[in-house]
Amino acid sequence: TIEGLKELGAYGMQVPPEMGGIGANNCQTARLSETIGEFDIGLGIALGAHQSIGFKGILLFGNEKQKKKYLPSLAAGDKLAAYCLTEPTSGSDAMSIKTRAVPSPDGKHFILNGGKIWISNGGIADIFTVFAQTPVKTDSGEVKDRITAFIVERSFKGVSSGPPEKKMGIRASNTATVNFDDVQVPVENVLGEVGEGFKVAMHILNNGRFGMAALLCGTMRSCIARATEHATMRSQFGNKLATYGSIQEKIARMAMALYVSESMTYMLSGNMDRGFTDYHLEAACTKITASESAWFTADETIQIHGGIGFMREAGLERVMRDLRIFRIFEGANDILRLFIALQGLQFAGGHLKDLQRAMRNPTAHLGLILDYGSKRVWRAVGLSTVGSLCEYVPGRLATPAALASRSIEMFGASAESLLMKYGKNIINEQFLLTRLANSAIDIYAMIVVLSRATRAIQKEYATANHEALLVDVICSEASERVQNNLGSLHSGEKLSNFDKMQAVAKEMCDTGGPVPHNPLNV
Repeated sequence: TIEGLKELGAYGMQVPPEMGGIGANNCQTARLSETIGEFDIGLGIALGAHQSIGFKGILLFGNEKQKKKYLPSLAAGDKLAAYCLTEPTSGSDAMSIKTRAVPSPDGKHFILNGGKIWISNGGIADIFTVFAQTPVKTDSGEVKDRITAFIVERSFKGVSSGPPEKKMGIRASNTATVNFDDVQVPVENVLGEVGEGFKVAMHILNNGRFGMAALLCGTMRSCIARATEHATMRSQFGNKLATYGSIQEKIARMAMALYVSESMTYMLSGNMDRGFTDYHLEAACTKITASESAWFTADETIQIHGGIGFMREAGLERVMRDLRIFRIFEGANDILRLFIALQGLQFAGGHLKDLQRAMRNPTAHLGLILDYGSKRVWRAVGLSTVGSLCEYVPGRLATPAALASRSIEMFGASAESLLMKYGKNIINEQFLLTRLANSAIDIYAMIVVLSRATRAIQKEYATANHEALLVDVICSEASERVQNNLGSLHSGEKLSNFDKMQAVAKEMCDTGGPVPHNPLNV
Protein backbone atom coordinates (compact mmCIF):
# COMPACT_ATOMS: atom_id res chain seq x y z
CA THR A 1 0.00 0.00 0.00
CA ILE A 2 0.97 3.65 -0.35
CA GLU A 3 1.10 4.04 3.43
CA GLY A 4 3.35 1.01 3.67
CA LEU A 5 5.74 2.49 1.12
CA LYS A 6 5.83 5.71 3.11
CA GLU A 7 6.70 3.80 6.27
CA LEU A 8 9.51 2.02 4.42
CA GLY A 9 10.96 5.34 3.31
CA ALA A 10 10.41 4.53 -0.37
CA TYR A 11 9.57 8.15 -1.18
CA GLY A 12 12.89 9.50 0.04
CA MET A 13 15.49 6.84 -0.64
CA GLN A 14 18.40 9.23 -1.19
CA VAL A 15 17.27 12.09 1.02
CA PRO A 16 19.59 12.49 4.04
CA PRO A 17 18.19 11.07 7.32
CA GLU A 18 18.29 14.49 8.95
CA MET A 19 15.75 15.62 6.36
CA GLY A 20 13.48 12.61 6.72
CA GLY A 21 14.94 10.22 4.17
CA ILE A 22 16.82 6.95 4.53
CA GLY A 23 20.06 8.26 3.01
CA ALA A 24 20.62 5.35 0.63
CA ASN A 25 23.59 5.54 -1.71
CA ASN A 26 23.24 4.91 -5.44
CA CYS A 27 23.91 1.16 -5.30
CA GLN A 28 21.41 0.71 -2.48
CA THR A 29 18.85 2.76 -4.39
CA ALA A 30 19.45 0.65 -7.48
CA ARG A 31 18.81 -2.52 -5.50
CA LEU A 32 15.57 -1.12 -4.09
CA SER A 33 14.46 -0.02 -7.57
CA GLU A 34 15.27 -3.46 -8.94
CA THR A 35 13.05 -5.07 -6.32
CA ILE A 36 10.17 -2.75 -7.20
CA GLY A 37 10.65 -3.55 -10.89
CA GLU A 38 10.08 -7.23 -10.22
CA PHE A 39 6.54 -6.51 -9.10
CA ASP A 40 5.13 -3.35 -10.69
CA ILE A 41 6.71 -1.10 -13.32
CA GLY A 42 3.92 1.44 -12.98
CA LEU A 43 4.65 1.87 -9.29
CA GLY A 44 8.32 2.18 -10.13
CA ILE A 45 7.53 4.96 -12.59
CA ALA A 46 5.46 6.84 -10.01
CA LEU A 47 8.24 6.58 -7.42
CA GLY A 48 10.93 7.36 -9.98
CA ALA A 49 9.08 10.40 -11.31
CA HIS A 50 8.87 11.61 -7.72
CA GLN A 51 12.46 11.16 -6.58
CA SER A 52 14.72 10.08 -9.46
CA ILE A 53 13.83 13.23 -11.40
CA GLY A 54 10.97 15.01 -9.60
CA PHE A 55 12.86 16.46 -6.65
CA LYS A 56 16.34 15.26 -7.61
CA GLY A 57 17.15 18.80 -8.70
CA ILE A 58 16.54 20.07 -5.16
CA LEU A 59 18.79 17.32 -3.82
CA LEU A 60 21.57 18.09 -6.31
CA PHE A 61 21.32 21.85 -6.84
CA GLY A 62 19.14 23.20 -4.04
CA ASN A 63 20.56 25.51 -1.40
CA GLU A 64 20.16 24.66 2.27
CA LYS A 65 17.05 26.77 2.65
CA GLN A 66 15.36 25.06 -0.30
CA LYS A 67 16.32 21.62 0.94
CA LYS A 68 15.02 22.24 4.45
CA LYS A 69 11.78 23.68 3.11
CA TYR A 70 10.89 20.98 0.61
CA LEU A 71 12.75 17.71 1.21
CA PRO A 72 11.18 16.56 4.52
CA SER A 73 7.61 16.51 3.20
CA LEU A 74 8.73 15.03 -0.13
CA ALA A 75 10.77 12.30 1.56
CA ALA A 76 7.83 11.40 3.78
CA GLY A 77 5.55 11.06 0.77
CA ASP A 78 3.25 13.72 2.17
CA LYS A 79 3.89 15.70 -1.00
CA LEU A 80 4.70 14.43 -4.49
CA ALA A 81 7.09 15.89 -7.04
CA ALA A 82 7.19 16.07 -10.84
CA TYR A 83 9.78 17.04 -13.45
CA CYS A 84 8.45 19.46 -16.08
CA LEU A 85 10.56 19.74 -19.23
CA THR A 86 8.73 18.33 -22.28
CA GLU A 87 6.52 20.63 -24.35
CA PRO A 88 4.36 20.19 -27.48
CA THR A 89 7.13 21.50 -29.75
CA SER A 90 10.16 20.28 -27.82
CA GLY A 91 10.68 16.64 -26.99
CA SER A 92 14.28 15.50 -27.41
CA ASP A 93 15.30 19.06 -28.34
CA ALA A 94 15.08 20.49 -24.84
CA MET A 95 16.82 23.72 -25.82
CA SER A 96 13.79 24.74 -27.88
CA ILE A 97 11.27 24.98 -25.01
CA LYS A 98 8.83 27.91 -25.23
CA THR A 99 7.76 28.26 -21.58
CA ARG A 100 9.02 31.65 -20.38
CA ALA A 101 9.76 33.28 -17.06
CA VAL A 102 10.52 36.99 -16.90
CA PRO A 103 11.44 39.04 -13.83
CA SER A 104 8.64 41.04 -12.25
CA PRO A 105 9.04 44.84 -12.14
CA ASP A 106 9.85 44.73 -8.42
CA GLY A 107 12.45 41.99 -8.95
CA LYS A 108 10.90 39.71 -6.32
CA HIS A 109 9.36 37.16 -8.66
CA PHE A 110 9.62 35.53 -12.05
CA ILE A 111 6.35 35.56 -14.01
CA LEU A 112 5.99 32.08 -15.49
CA ASN A 113 3.86 31.28 -18.54
CA GLY A 114 3.64 28.16 -20.67
CA GLY A 115 2.66 24.53 -20.65
CA LYS A 116 4.27 21.12 -20.28
CA ILE A 117 2.98 17.81 -21.63
CA TRP A 118 3.25 14.13 -20.69
CA ILE A 119 4.43 14.92 -17.18
CA SER A 120 4.64 11.89 -14.89
CA ASN A 121 2.81 12.72 -11.64
CA GLY A 122 1.68 15.90 -13.42
CA GLY A 123 -1.90 15.70 -12.20
CA ILE A 124 -1.12 14.80 -8.59
CA ALA A 125 2.21 16.45 -7.76
CA ASP A 126 2.50 19.26 -5.24
CA ILE A 127 6.02 20.39 -6.14
CA PHE A 128 7.29 20.83 -9.70
CA THR A 129 10.79 21.27 -11.08
CA VAL A 130 10.03 23.52 -14.06
CA PHE A 131 12.31 24.64 -16.87
CA ALA A 132 11.69 27.91 -18.69
CA GLN A 133 13.44 30.38 -20.96
CA THR A 134 14.61 33.49 -19.13
CA PRO A 135 16.30 36.66 -20.39
CA VAL A 136 19.99 36.64 -19.43
CA LYS A 137 22.56 39.35 -20.12
CA THR A 138 25.70 37.87 -21.66
CA ASP A 139 29.28 39.04 -21.09
CA SER A 140 28.97 41.17 -24.22
CA GLY A 141 25.96 42.96 -22.77
CA GLU A 142 23.54 41.31 -25.16
CA VAL A 143 20.34 39.84 -23.71
CA LYS A 144 19.64 36.26 -24.79
CA ASP A 145 17.23 33.55 -23.72
CA ARG A 146 18.72 30.91 -21.46
CA ILE A 147 16.94 28.09 -19.65
CA THR A 148 16.49 28.42 -15.89
CA ALA A 149 15.15 25.83 -13.44
CA PHE A 150 12.48 26.76 -10.89
CA ILE A 151 10.80 25.12 -7.90
CA VAL A 152 7.08 25.71 -8.42
CA GLU A 153 4.36 24.82 -5.93
CA ARG A 154 0.91 23.75 -7.04
CA SER A 155 -0.45 26.21 -4.49
CA PHE A 156 0.96 29.12 -6.52
CA LYS A 157 -1.87 30.93 -8.29
CA GLY A 158 -2.03 30.07 -11.99
CA VAL A 159 -0.78 26.46 -11.78
CA SER A 160 -3.17 23.89 -13.24
CA SER A 161 -3.07 20.40 -14.70
CA GLY A 162 -5.13 18.46 -17.20
CA PRO A 163 -6.89 15.10 -16.87
CA PRO A 164 -4.87 11.86 -16.87
CA GLU A 165 -3.63 10.95 -20.34
CA LYS A 166 -4.99 7.83 -22.04
CA LYS A 167 -1.82 5.84 -22.46
CA MET A 168 -0.67 2.59 -24.01
CA GLY A 169 1.00 1.55 -20.76
CA ILE A 170 2.19 2.60 -17.29
CA ARG A 171 -1.45 3.31 -16.48
CA ALA A 172 -0.73 2.88 -12.77
CA SER A 173 1.14 6.19 -12.88
CA ASN A 174 -0.42 9.59 -13.47
CA THR A 175 0.56 11.42 -16.66
CA ALA A 176 -0.92 14.84 -17.42
CA THR A 177 -0.32 18.28 -18.86
CA VAL A 178 0.76 21.04 -16.49
CA ASN A 179 0.03 24.69 -17.32
CA PHE A 180 1.36 27.94 -15.93
CA ASP A 181 -0.61 31.16 -16.36
CA ASP A 182 1.11 34.27 -14.97
CA VAL A 183 2.47 32.24 -12.07
CA GLN A 184 4.49 34.35 -9.65
CA VAL A 185 7.54 32.30 -8.67
CA PRO A 186 9.65 33.85 -5.88
CA VAL A 187 13.24 34.52 -6.92
CA GLU A 188 14.21 32.35 -3.95
CA ASN A 189 12.81 29.39 -5.90
CA VAL A 190 15.37 29.55 -8.69
CA LEU A 191 17.10 26.17 -8.68
CA GLY A 192 20.80 26.57 -9.31
CA GLU A 193 21.80 29.70 -11.21
CA VAL A 194 19.72 31.80 -13.60
CA GLY A 195 20.52 30.68 -17.14
CA GLU A 196 22.00 27.35 -16.02
CA GLY A 197 18.78 25.35 -16.25
CA PHE A 198 19.81 23.19 -19.18
CA LYS A 199 22.76 21.90 -17.19
CA VAL A 200 20.41 21.22 -14.28
CA ALA A 201 17.94 19.39 -16.52
CA MET A 202 20.56 17.16 -18.12
CA HIS A 203 22.31 16.41 -14.84
CA ILE A 204 19.04 15.33 -13.26
CA LEU A 205 18.30 12.98 -16.16
CA ASN A 206 21.84 11.57 -16.21
CA ASN A 207 21.82 11.08 -12.46
CA GLY A 208 18.50 9.25 -12.53
CA ARG A 209 19.19 6.83 -15.38
CA PHE A 210 20.74 4.16 -13.16
CA GLY A 211 17.45 3.95 -11.24
CA MET A 212 15.47 3.41 -14.42
CA ALA A 213 17.89 0.73 -15.55
CA ALA A 214 17.69 -1.01 -12.17
CA LEU A 215 13.89 -0.98 -12.35
CA LEU A 216 14.08 -2.66 -15.76
CA CYS A 217 16.54 -5.26 -14.47
CA GLY A 218 13.98 -6.25 -11.86
CA THR A 219 11.32 -6.62 -14.54
CA MET A 220 13.67 -8.76 -16.61
CA ARG A 221 14.36 -11.03 -13.65
CA SER A 222 10.65 -11.49 -13.12
CA CYS A 223 10.07 -12.30 -16.80
CA ILE A 224 12.95 -14.78 -16.91
CA ALA A 225 11.67 -16.55 -13.81
CA ARG A 226 8.27 -16.95 -15.44
CA ALA A 227 9.78 -18.08 -18.73
CA THR A 228 11.98 -20.75 -17.16
CA GLU A 229 9.15 -21.98 -14.94
CA HIS A 230 6.85 -22.39 -17.93
CA ALA A 231 9.58 -24.01 -20.03
CA THR A 232 10.27 -26.61 -17.34
CA MET A 233 6.60 -27.35 -16.68
CA ARG A 234 5.04 -27.27 -20.15
CA SER A 235 5.33 -30.31 -22.44
CA GLN A 236 4.87 -30.38 -26.21
CA PHE A 237 5.53 -33.24 -28.63
CA GLY A 238 6.35 -35.47 -25.69
CA ASN A 239 9.11 -33.34 -24.16
CA LYS A 240 9.44 -30.38 -21.85
CA LEU A 241 9.89 -27.06 -23.66
CA ALA A 242 13.18 -26.57 -21.83
CA THR A 243 14.70 -29.51 -23.72
CA TYR A 244 14.35 -27.89 -27.15
CA GLY A 245 17.27 -25.95 -28.59
CA SER A 246 15.20 -23.01 -29.80
CA ILE A 247 13.79 -22.48 -26.29
CA GLN A 248 17.21 -22.95 -24.71
CA GLU A 249 18.61 -20.22 -26.96
CA LYS A 250 15.81 -17.85 -25.98
CA ILE A 251 16.41 -18.46 -22.28
CA ALA A 252 20.18 -18.07 -22.64
CA ARG A 253 19.82 -14.83 -24.59
CA MET A 254 17.49 -13.45 -21.95
CA ALA A 255 20.11 -14.30 -19.33
CA MET A 256 22.79 -12.56 -21.38
CA ALA A 257 20.63 -9.46 -21.78
CA LEU A 258 20.03 -9.32 -18.03
CA TYR A 259 23.69 -9.92 -17.19
CA VAL A 260 24.81 -7.03 -19.40
CA SER A 261 22.09 -4.69 -18.12
CA GLU A 262 22.78 -5.48 -14.47
CA SER A 263 26.53 -5.14 -14.95
CA MET A 264 26.15 -1.73 -16.56
CA THR A 265 23.65 -0.57 -13.94
CA TYR A 266 25.74 -1.45 -10.91
CA MET A 267 29.00 -0.34 -12.54
CA LEU A 268 27.36 3.04 -13.11
CA SER A 269 25.83 3.36 -9.64
CA GLY A 270 29.05 2.11 -8.04
CA ASN A 271 31.16 4.66 -9.88
CA MET A 272 28.72 7.39 -8.85
CA ASP A 273 29.11 6.29 -5.24
CA ARG A 274 32.88 6.47 -5.64
CA GLY A 275 32.57 10.11 -6.58
CA PHE A 276 32.79 9.95 -10.37
CA THR A 277 31.11 12.99 -11.90
CA ASP A 278 31.78 12.36 -15.60
CA TYR A 279 29.39 9.47 -16.22
CA HIS A 280 26.87 10.83 -18.72
CA LEU A 281 27.99 8.61 -21.60
CA GLU A 282 27.98 5.49 -19.42
CA ALA A 283 24.51 6.45 -18.19
CA ALA A 284 23.29 6.76 -21.78
CA CYS A 285 24.75 3.34 -22.69
CA THR A 286 23.07 1.84 -19.64
CA LYS A 287 19.67 3.38 -20.35
CA ILE A 288 19.70 2.21 -23.98
CA THR A 289 20.83 -1.31 -23.10
CA ALA A 290 18.41 -1.84 -20.23
CA SER A 291 15.36 -0.49 -22.06
CA GLU A 292 15.99 -2.53 -25.20
CA SER A 293 16.97 -5.65 -23.27
CA ALA A 294 13.83 -5.48 -21.14
CA TRP A 295 11.62 -5.21 -24.23
CA PHE A 296 13.41 -8.18 -25.81
CA THR A 297 13.10 -10.24 -22.63
CA ALA A 298 9.38 -9.58 -22.18
CA ASP A 299 8.72 -10.37 -25.84
CA GLU A 300 10.59 -13.68 -25.64
CA THR A 301 8.81 -14.55 -22.40
CA ILE A 302 5.47 -14.18 -24.17
CA GLN A 303 6.77 -16.25 -27.09
CA ILE A 304 7.82 -19.07 -24.78
CA HIS A 305 4.37 -19.02 -23.19
CA GLY A 306 2.70 -19.15 -26.60
CA GLY A 307 -1.03 -18.43 -26.62
CA ILE A 308 -1.13 -18.39 -22.83
CA GLY A 309 1.22 -15.42 -22.81
CA PHE A 310 -1.07 -13.50 -25.16
CA MET A 311 -3.98 -13.75 -22.74
CA ARG A 312 -4.52 -10.79 -20.44
CA GLU A 313 -4.83 -13.06 -17.41
CA ALA A 314 -1.16 -14.00 -17.77
CA GLY A 315 -0.21 -10.41 -17.02
CA LEU A 316 2.56 -10.29 -19.60
CA GLU A 317 0.74 -8.03 -22.03
CA ARG A 318 0.70 -5.35 -19.34
CA VAL A 319 4.44 -5.73 -18.91
CA MET A 320 4.93 -5.22 -22.65
CA ARG A 321 2.73 -2.13 -22.67
CA ASP A 322 4.49 -0.71 -19.65
CA LEU A 323 7.95 -1.34 -21.09
CA ARG A 324 7.44 0.38 -24.43
CA ILE A 325 7.82 3.90 -23.07
CA PHE A 326 11.32 3.30 -21.69
CA ARG A 327 12.92 3.53 -25.13
CA ILE A 328 11.32 6.96 -25.54
CA PHE A 329 11.27 8.97 -22.35
CA GLU A 330 14.10 10.46 -20.31
CA GLY A 331 16.12 10.59 -23.52
CA ALA A 332 14.93 8.77 -26.64
CA ASN A 333 17.35 6.00 -27.50
CA ASP A 334 17.88 7.37 -31.01
CA ILE A 335 19.02 10.72 -29.63
CA LEU A 336 21.17 9.10 -26.96
CA ARG A 337 22.94 7.11 -29.66
CA LEU A 338 23.90 10.34 -31.42
CA PHE A 339 25.02 11.70 -28.06
CA ILE A 340 27.22 8.67 -27.47
CA ALA A 341 28.69 8.67 -30.98
CA LEU A 342 29.63 12.33 -30.84
CA GLN A 343 30.95 12.01 -27.29
CA GLY A 344 29.10 14.94 -25.87
CA LEU A 345 29.63 17.60 -28.53
CA GLN A 346 27.90 20.95 -28.09
CA PHE A 347 24.78 20.16 -30.09
CA ALA A 348 24.11 17.06 -28.02
CA GLY A 349 24.36 18.56 -24.57
CA GLY A 350 26.78 21.43 -24.11
CA HIS A 351 29.53 19.25 -22.64
CA LEU A 352 33.16 18.51 -23.46
CA LYS A 353 34.13 21.90 -24.90
CA ASP A 354 37.68 20.79 -25.58
CA LEU A 355 36.41 18.08 -27.89
CA GLN A 356 34.02 20.49 -29.57
CA ARG A 357 36.92 22.80 -30.37
CA ALA A 358 38.98 19.86 -31.51
CA MET A 359 36.28 18.76 -33.91
CA ARG A 360 36.50 22.13 -35.70
CA ASN A 361 40.02 21.15 -36.73
CA PRO A 362 39.98 17.37 -36.30
CA THR A 363 43.21 16.49 -38.07
CA ALA A 364 45.12 18.79 -35.72
CA HIS A 365 43.51 17.36 -32.58
CA LEU A 366 43.15 13.64 -33.23
CA GLY A 367 45.33 12.84 -30.27
CA LEU A 368 43.00 14.62 -27.86
CA ILE A 369 39.86 13.10 -29.34
CA LEU A 370 41.06 9.50 -29.56
CA ASP A 371 42.93 9.64 -26.27
CA TYR A 372 39.73 10.79 -24.59
CA GLY A 373 37.53 8.26 -26.36
CA SER A 374 39.61 5.25 -25.42
CA LYS A 375 40.73 6.24 -21.92
CA ARG A 376 37.24 6.98 -20.61
CA VAL A 377 36.18 3.38 -21.29
CA TRP A 378 39.03 2.06 -19.18
CA ARG A 379 38.60 4.68 -16.48
CA ALA A 380 34.92 3.77 -16.17
CA VAL A 381 35.84 0.34 -14.87
CA GLY A 382 38.68 1.45 -12.65
CA LEU A 383 41.64 0.91 -14.99
CA SER A 384 44.18 3.71 -15.27
CA THR A 385 45.88 2.99 -18.59
CA VAL A 386 45.00 1.74 -22.02
CA GLY A 387 46.41 -1.68 -22.83
CA SER A 388 45.34 -5.27 -23.16
CA LEU A 389 42.48 -6.29 -20.92
CA CYS A 390 44.02 -9.74 -20.61
CA GLU A 391 46.38 -8.57 -17.88
CA TYR A 392 43.44 -7.57 -15.69
CA VAL A 393 41.35 -10.74 -15.90
CA PRO A 394 41.88 -14.37 -14.82
CA GLY A 395 43.07 -16.84 -17.44
CA ARG A 396 39.58 -18.29 -17.81
CA LEU A 397 38.48 -14.97 -19.37
CA ALA A 398 41.53 -14.39 -21.58
CA THR A 399 39.70 -15.06 -24.85
CA PRO A 400 36.76 -12.68 -24.30
CA ALA A 401 39.19 -10.09 -22.89
CA ALA A 402 41.28 -10.28 -26.06
CA LEU A 403 38.15 -9.76 -28.15
CA ALA A 404 37.24 -6.68 -26.12
CA SER A 405 40.76 -5.25 -26.42
CA ARG A 406 40.73 -5.76 -30.17
CA SER A 407 37.35 -4.05 -30.42
CA ILE A 408 38.68 -1.00 -28.58
CA GLU A 409 41.60 -0.77 -31.01
CA MET A 410 39.24 -1.04 -33.98
CA PHE A 411 37.00 1.65 -32.53
CA GLY A 412 39.88 4.09 -32.19
CA ALA A 413 41.03 3.48 -35.75
CA SER A 414 37.51 3.90 -37.11
CA ALA A 415 36.96 7.13 -35.20
CA GLU A 416 40.22 8.51 -36.59
CA SER A 417 39.24 7.57 -40.12
CA LEU A 418 35.79 9.16 -39.85
CA LEU A 419 37.15 12.40 -38.41
CA MET A 420 39.75 12.70 -41.14
CA LYS A 421 37.11 12.10 -43.81
CA TYR A 422 34.20 14.17 -42.51
CA GLY A 423 35.64 16.61 -39.98
CA LYS A 424 32.98 18.56 -38.14
CA ASN A 425 30.41 17.49 -40.75
CA ILE A 426 30.33 14.07 -39.09
CA ILE A 427 27.41 15.40 -37.03
CA ASN A 428 25.25 15.11 -40.17
CA GLU A 429 26.14 11.47 -40.87
CA GLN A 430 23.55 9.74 -38.70
CA PHE A 431 23.74 6.40 -40.52
CA LEU A 432 27.40 6.26 -39.50
CA LEU A 433 26.93 7.72 -36.04
CA THR A 434 24.32 5.13 -35.10
CA ARG A 435 26.70 2.31 -35.96
CA LEU A 436 29.54 4.00 -34.16
CA ALA A 437 27.32 4.33 -31.08
CA ASN A 438 26.25 0.69 -31.25
CA SER A 439 29.92 -0.28 -31.34
CA ALA A 440 30.65 1.88 -28.29
CA ILE A 441 27.76 0.32 -26.40
CA ASP A 442 28.94 -3.19 -27.25
CA ILE A 443 32.49 -2.36 -26.17
CA TYR A 444 31.28 -0.97 -22.87
CA ALA A 445 29.12 -4.06 -22.41
CA MET A 446 32.12 -6.35 -22.91
CA ILE A 447 34.22 -4.48 -20.39
CA VAL A 448 31.60 -4.37 -17.63
CA VAL A 449 30.75 -8.07 -17.91
CA LEU A 450 34.44 -8.95 -17.87
CA SER A 451 34.84 -6.87 -14.72
CA ARG A 452 31.87 -8.56 -13.05
CA ALA A 453 32.90 -12.09 -14.00
CA THR A 454 36.47 -11.43 -12.90
CA ARG A 455 35.18 -10.56 -9.45
CA ALA A 456 33.04 -13.70 -9.38
CA ILE A 457 36.05 -15.87 -10.23
CA GLN A 458 38.42 -14.13 -7.82
CA LYS A 459 35.88 -14.31 -4.99
CA GLU A 460 35.12 -17.94 -5.89
CA TYR A 461 31.38 -17.35 -6.15
CA ALA A 462 29.28 -20.45 -6.76
CA THR A 463 28.03 -18.76 -9.93
CA ALA A 464 31.52 -18.07 -11.33
CA ASN A 465 31.52 -20.76 -14.01
CA HIS A 466 28.01 -19.85 -15.12
CA GLU A 467 29.02 -16.19 -15.37
CA ALA A 468 32.12 -17.09 -17.37
CA LEU A 469 29.95 -18.97 -19.87
CA LEU A 470 27.72 -15.92 -20.23
CA VAL A 471 30.73 -13.67 -20.80
CA ASP A 472 32.16 -16.03 -23.42
CA VAL A 473 29.05 -15.72 -25.57
CA ILE A 474 28.39 -12.05 -24.82
CA CYS A 475 31.88 -10.99 -25.88
CA SER A 476 31.99 -13.32 -28.87
CA GLU A 477 28.79 -11.90 -30.31
CA ALA A 478 29.44 -8.30 -29.24
CA SER A 479 32.88 -8.27 -30.84
CA GLU A 480 31.38 -9.66 -34.05
CA ARG A 481 28.79 -6.86 -34.06
CA VAL A 482 31.53 -4.29 -33.46
CA GLN A 483 33.49 -5.65 -36.39
CA ASN A 484 30.43 -5.56 -38.65
CA ASN A 485 29.31 -2.09 -37.54
CA LEU A 486 32.75 -0.52 -37.81
CA GLY A 487 33.35 -2.31 -41.10
CA SER A 488 30.20 -0.78 -42.54
CA LEU A 489 31.61 2.71 -41.91
CA HIS A 490 34.21 2.13 -44.61
CA SER A 491 32.42 -0.27 -46.95
CA GLY A 492 31.57 1.19 -50.34
CA GLU A 493 28.62 -1.16 -50.62
CA LYS A 494 27.26 -0.21 -47.19
CA LEU A 495 27.76 3.51 -47.79
CA SER A 496 25.93 3.14 -51.09
CA ASN A 497 23.11 1.34 -49.30
CA PHE A 498 22.83 4.21 -46.81
CA ASP A 499 22.45 6.66 -49.72
CA LYS A 500 19.79 4.45 -51.26
CA MET A 501 17.86 4.19 -47.99
CA GLN A 502 17.99 7.95 -47.66
CA ALA A 503 16.55 8.33 -51.16
CA VAL A 504 13.83 5.75 -50.45
CA ALA A 505 12.81 7.48 -47.22
CA LYS A 506 12.69 10.90 -48.88
CA GLU A 507 10.47 9.67 -51.70
CA MET A 508 8.16 7.92 -49.24
CA CYS A 509 7.81 11.06 -47.13
CA ASP A 510 7.15 13.13 -50.25
CA THR A 511 4.55 10.58 -51.37
CA GLY A 512 2.99 10.16 -47.94
CA GLY A 513 3.58 6.43 -47.55
CA PRO A 514 4.82 3.39 -49.49
CA VAL A 515 5.63 4.27 -53.11
CA PRO A 516 4.86 0.98 -54.93
CA HIS A 517 1.27 -0.20 -55.26
CA ASN A 518 0.39 -3.64 -53.90
CA PRO A 519 1.56 -6.70 -55.89
CA LEU A 520 -1.69 -6.66 -57.89
CA ASN A 521 -0.91 -3.05 -58.90
CA VAL A 522 -4.44 -1.98 -57.99
